[in-house]
Amino acid sequence: MDLRIFTEPQQGADYETLLTVAKATEDLGFDAFFRSDHYLKMGDADGLPGPTDAWITLAGLARETRRIRLGTLMTAATFRLPGVLAIQVAQVDRMSGGRVELGLGAGWFGQEHEAYGIPFPKEKFGRLEEQLEIVTGLWATEVGKTYDFDGTYYQLKDSPALPKPAQGRVPVLIGGHGARRTPRLAARYADEFNMPFSSVEDTAAQFGRVRDAVAEAGRPADALTYSNALVVCVGRDDQEVARRAAAIGREVDELRTNGLAGTPAEVVEKIGRYAEVGSTRLYLQVLDLSDLDHLELISDKVQSQLP
Repeated sequence: MDLRIFTEPQQGADYETLLTVAKATEDLGFDAFFRSDHYLKMGDADGLPGPTDAWITLAGLARETRRIRLGTLMTAATFRLPGVLAIQVAQVDRMSGGRVELGLGAGWFGQEHEAYGIPFPKEKFGRLEEQLEIVTGLWATEVGKTYDFDGTYYQLKDSPALPKPAQGRVPVLIGGHGARRTPRLAARYADEFNMPFSSVEDTAAQFGRVRDAVAEAGRPADALTYSNALVVCVGRDDQEVARRAAAIGREVDELRTNGLAGTPAEVVEKIGRYAEVGSTRLYLQVLDLSDLDHLELISDKVQSQLP
């Protein structure tokens, strides 16, 4: 089971804070550092000092880290034109020596689009599908050849399809709860399917739908990695769990139900339940980025007990 650290910087974090967490992620043996791609805080957080751009952040971290994978859960297709996104991700991948992964979603948070003047089209899923085809198509085009695309939302003509990523293929993550279109899209384009903030039972059902779609698409059954994103709140005892829950404005019982919360033994047991339904990777949503002792505890008492 791979453990990855997943952050939500729009809630309030500057680049230096993210760099500190990313270096701790690397030093403590976690597999990857991921971040959300949002421009507006959610809920009661003050969001200060303001948003950081996901791919600018990852470009900086690409030069400041050496081992961990780097990526987004999820970049919003509404934020960037697909050709520009392909260039950005390929460049950051080269800057990192081939450690980047692209999570790409349709975009959903209307208020952040209004706040920063970003168009928020009604038909988002069709745009996402075209973006996936374009981005992966640009990367797959042989050097010296050109790429063309004539879609409903995007048109490209005689694109040199450069630069190329350092990796042969940048892994693409697709996720979500949709029962029909999401599995089909994952089966066609994804290297990993991520189920965000869901119970073991709902995870099992959605993984089953994606596996069925993968089979229908003619891909091997093991073509995709299956993963979950879950909020994490671990303490050595109940008092420490309660303190960490209070620090992020959440209730312990709710976190135990909807996330990975409790003592290390409790969290290891729940991780095992996700593993039983096919999850091999967990994105641990860390909401208090100042609490590096939390990461140390997870590394020492949780990660060390996982196969």
